[in-house]
Amino acid sequence: MLNEKLSEIITFFIKDFIEILILLFVMIFVVGILRTYVSKDKIKKKLSKKGFLKYITASSFGVITPFCSCSSIPIFMSFIKSGAPLGVSFSFLATSPLVNEFVIAIMFGLFGWKITLAYILSGMLIGIISGIIIDKLKLEKYIYSDFTLNENKKEIKYKKFKQRLIFGLNEAKLIIKKLWIFIGIGVFIGAVIHNYVPTTLVENLMTKLGMFGVFFATILGIPMYGNGSAILPIVVELFNKGLPLGTVLAFMMSIVALSLPEAIILRRIMKPKLIGIFFGIIGFAIIIIGYLFNFLEFLF
Repeated sequence: MLNEKLSEIITFFIKDFIEILILLFVMIFVVGILRTYVSKDKIKKKLSKKGFLKYITASSFGVITPFCSCSSIPIFMSFIKSGAPLGVSFSFLATSPLVNEFVIAIMFGLFGWKITLAYILSGMLIGIISGIIIDKLKLEKYIYSDFTLNENKKEIKYKKFKQRLIFGLNEAKLIIKKLWIFIGIGVFIGAVIHNYVPTTLVENLMTKLGMFGVFFATILGIPMYGNGSAILPIVVELFNKGLPLGTVLAFMMSIVALSLPEAIILRRIMKPKLIGIFFGIIGFAIIIIGYLFNFLEFLF
């Protein structure tokens, strides 16, 4: 039994580590190429305008990007490197894993359009509000300087596509070199938790905790790791066994938006205090959304 569990952990680790590493490399490479076409000053100017529209734009962009919490990091970094406000960047980072077309399609088939729409709006609201709060707190000092926009560095104008490819490739190699060990640690911890926490244990604990179920579900989901499409079947199973909708959705939201591997990768980009603030804001918002869904389910 122990050997079987160990084999499952190793298989999960190797598969996800290679998958995330390749996906991150490709994403950084592609985003790097795209960045050579758009002036950093232009991006900074557009995303630094006053008002809520910039947060709505970043959150909406998060909805249409089908990435898990770890895979969203390259685009988050490109926002920061282009001089976008920190809160706007976090609006994207919060929304992208929470709400994407895969999650929307599966939720629509399982729960219907009303619950799906409410979930989409809730996910976007979490992203928008978290971005606004982070900007208000002025937390830019907690981002490491090698991941921020260098105002004094002269922007290179690329004329040939080959130059753009070389820039994207060098960018991908440089960032992966900085992140790979953090990715490995995060995925390994996620693999251990994924294979040692049975669904029945989660179900029993949530049932026994009653009105505290949403809070517990959110806290329990944070150390775990998975994307929305992989977690949704478990959520449906828990829901069909009688657990409140808000409780199981809070469990799913915390897993996909606040995974431990994500925190470990972000540790290379920012200081622990900023990671703690981000996780705290999103976690609190998920708990509120969970109780709101439970209240609405009780009413209707």
